[in-house]
Amino acid sequence: MAISLSVVLLLAIILVVLIRGGSIKAGPAIVAILFGFFLASTGMAPSINRFLNSIAETINSISF
Repeated sequence: MAISLSVVLLLAIILVVLIRGGSIKAGPAIVAILFGFFLASTGMAPSINRFLNSIAETINSISF
């Protein structure tokens, strides 16, 4: 849950920076948000979630 919330927060911050910087306009940003919202309710959501969790675990296991 903590990883999921932090990813959502990170993506929200990136989206705000892109909108304010002029890299992405409000219309395409809304479409991207809606796409993500509806994608989360499809059958692909568990696979995407597992993929992102495996990436997070891989990054977490890297020691410097």
